[in-house]
Amino acid sequence: MQQSRAEPRTVAVTAVMIAVVAVFTLFIRIPIPATEGYFNFSDVAIYFTAFTFGPWVGLVAGGVGACLADIVGGFPQFAILSLIAHGLEGFVAGYVGRGAGLGRMLLGWLLGAIVMILVYFLGEALVLTGLGPALTEAPFNAVQNVAGAIVGIPLTLAVRRAYPPVAQIGGGRTWKEV
Repeated sequence: MQQSRAEPRTVAVTAVMIAVVAVFTLFIRIPIPATEGYFNFSDVAIYFTAFTFGPWVGLVAGGVGACLADIVGGFPQFAILSLIAHGLEGFVAGYVGRGAGLGRMLLGWLLGAIVMILVYFLGEALVLTGLGPALTEAPFNAVQNVAGAIVGIPLTLAVRRAYPPVAQIGGGRTWKEV
């Protein structure tokens, strides 16, 4: 049985993208008083990461980056929920849209957005804030995802054009030494 392991380059890129997601989450925060949460631009970094480096990097960078930002930024009550919601968002978007054209990236974005909004809604409604505040925050999460697509998808396409070898990072080995 052959053991699978992450390439050092993928580990390094994942670490950098965790930091990028955290910075995008913390850089501009607009409070949502009903839930004591906040609107942010984490989804720009998450969609770029997922579409550029794939589902596993999107999962780890999206989840861990957003979780760390919640802890550092004074919103620890959302940390676990952010880990799950943004991690799954990055995984789903990357699984569907990595290396794909605009149509598949839009589908990946839509599915990732639905997952993120649904996980936050359920987590807030059932555990953190109750149904009313969860309903209030859902449209903010939707707008946050739209902003993520509006910036993240063109950024992905621009980076692919400017630096085509980026497609080889995060996808695992595509050749085998003999």
